[in-house]
Amino acid sequence: MTQVWDVPVHDSTRVRDARVAAEDAAALAGLDPSRAADAALVATELATNLLKHARGGQLLVEAVSPPSAREGGLLVQLTAVDHGPGMSDVSAALGDGFSTAGSLGAGLGTCRRLADDFDLHSVPGRGTVALARIGGPARTRGRREPASGQGPGQGPGRTGAAAPDEASPGSARFSVRVGGVNIPFRGAACSGDAWTCVREGDLLTLMLADGLGHGPEAARASTTAVREVRRSPHLPPAEQLRRLDTALRGTRGAAVAVARLDLRTGRLLFAGVGNIGARLREGDSWRHLLSRPGIVGTHRPTTLPETEAAWAPDRLLVLHSDGLPSRWAPPVDPRLLSCDPAVTAAVTVRDAGSSARPVRDDTAVAVLSPTPPDGP
Repeated sequence: MTQVWDVPVHDSTRVRDARVAAEDAAALAGLDPSRAADAALVATELATNLLKHARGGQLLVEAVSPPSAREGGLLVQLTAVDHGPGMSDVSAALGDGFSTAGSLGAGLGTCRRLADDFDLHSVPGRGTVALARIGGPARTRGRREPASGQGPGQGPGRTGAAAPDEASPGSARFSVRVGGVNIPFRGAACSGDAWTCVREGDLLTLMLADGLGHGPEAARASTTAVREVRRSPHLPPAEQLRRLDTALRGTRGAAVAVARLDLRTGRLLFAGVGNIGARLREGDSWRHLLSRPGIVGTHRPTTLPETEAAWAPDRLLVLHSDGLPSRWAPPVDPRLLSCDPAVTAAVTVRDAGSSARPVRDDTAVAVLSPTPPDGP
């Protein structure tokens, strides 16, 4: 079941809530006391920054799985999202001693040093998204440098797919990573949406499921879908959906989309049932990948056609549940191609909604993106 702590940070009392959420997520992830304390400190710093520099925002806290190409336990993912004034100089803001609020200016620098993965995207007048992941011993702590003035260069990302040569040296042509965010409806403890990324050899499968309705029963359906996909990551999307239809019987059912990328050939296959949205960036344009009407587990269509597309270093695949508005605009900032995909997902959610247009369901966004050339 996808448990997410959605902490609105609009006054100083919420800083404690952010710290407690990080501690709870660290306990769920099984972090040792030292790394649990690091997660709590990063949550405190991010929440404090939201108040000082953005007049408030939102902190999403979740225990997330590592990629299939890496061994290890769960990690705590912290995502701070705001509609504030943004930053004109991200590199300066990441250095110790920089502050626009009269403070010591150690917040973002501290977060960056303590996190296994850290990334930040900011646009003046639009707001900022800051992402940190904290797991086991931080072997890579402090290694990443700013990339293209956008923030720290981001490697494969502990919740995404690792670079191909980690699993099969010299066998793969494309290097990609995956990340996402999940926001429960009305601050619920669990989300009825779930996504996963699984890799077997040169085949990488990304799946997003939206359990019918929301709440624990919807979460049971989407969690079942995640578990089933992880059992058979090599199958093509249409076959995955047929197996999922059997696995989800006895649950409410779910809308499900599956994308499989062959990292050696760059061949992308997609199939979906229900109202999971899918858009593929191809150069400067966006292509809709269409799903068939139905509900996996209760009313699967008889035929499941697969859409084929070519992958390239300028591609970006976005899968999302119907928590996003039907006419959301894809991200246009080209710098997001070099950001952690979870940052891209958070920017997509932020820019698609507003306080005047609240979400009407759980909202999950998963992004598949190329690994930047300067990534480790």
